[in-house]
Amino acid sequence: MDYEVFSAGDVKLQRGATLRDCKLAYKTFGKLNAAKDNVIVYPTWYSGQHYDNEWLIGKGMALDPDKYFIIIPNMLGNGLSSSPSNTPAPYDRARFPNITLCDNVRLQQRLITEVFGIERIKLVVGWSMGAQQTYQWGCLFPDMVERIAPFCGSARTAPHNFVFLEGVKAALTADDAWANGWYEKPPTKGLRAVGRVYAGWGLSQPFYMQELWRQMGYSSLEDFLVAFWEGFFLPKDANNLLAMLWTWQNGDISDNELYGGDFAKALGAIKARAVVMPGEMDLYFPVVDNMREVEKMPNARCVPIPGVWGHFAGGGANPVDTRFIDEQLKQLLASPV
Repeated sequence: MDYEVFSAGDVKLQRGATLRDCKLAYKTFGKLNAAKDNVIVYPTWYSGQHYDNEWLIGKGMALDPDKYFIIIPNMLGNGLSSSPSNTPAPYDRARFPNITLCDNVRLQQRLITEVFGIERIKLVVGWSMGAQQTYQWGCLFPDMVERIAPFCGSARTAPHNFVFLEGVKAALTADDAWANGWYEKPPTKGLRAVGRVYAGWGLSQPFYMQELWRQMGYSSLEDFLVAFWEGFFLPKDANNLLAMLWTWQNGDISDNELYGGDFAKALGAIKARAVVMPGEMDLYFPVVDNMREVEKMPNARCVPIPGVWGHFAGGGANPVDTRFIDEQLKQLLASPV
């Protein structure tokens, strides 16, 4: 096991349930300095685990473990932290409770303060649902977070994004083997269908027109759909996917007692210096949504990632986009706060 586990005890959740003996899995890179001021928090994304974040960490990169203490907390529901697949009865499998962004970030803040005694965070950064958690960090703990860099994500899930996720949910739950979440064997037809649904959304129209899947080593469009997209979701647990999907669909950084649903107030509370990086052709986190958010943030700018890789501009799938993100993070980390 290449990660640690923070045992948080009984955690009362926003929607009323209590997650007993709650576990938060995390991995660290680098060393915490004596001043405890070299900290970067890098949350995971939908279905992703800490392994899937490592493409943005490396010597000479912005997230350099020789300079920074980088903490990757695994989102609740992702199979390593408390999830439908590893929580004992009665809150196991289909009974796993609804988890919000706020639940995730408050738990992460407990990890960082209780285990490491950290009071200031130099940067919170994340992709997709990791970006949603990044925004949440900024408004829940504005005096703790110096900088944020959400990329290919949003502070509130848009209606069109919600509808996309309804398609993912329908594809998965239409498999008879799903059995309302009490499956005895994985609903593989549903998992394969989820891959097919995602394929049309994760990447842009020009990506497919230019057959850029060939750069990824696939020999035909069908080879890409089967080997990459179906292959991506087949190893995942269906209930875990549905738990994280609920978190995503209900993503709203103002949905807590501090802001009472006042989205503009939540954005305005983010003191951190922010660089928001939407994918120029992201189909479900469009640039215009981030531009509206940045208008309400006091210390932010919107810098779209150019190119045709859509949402996966932020997934480490191609070196051009990775260099762009890395350069923006270097500039952000070098900027005063």
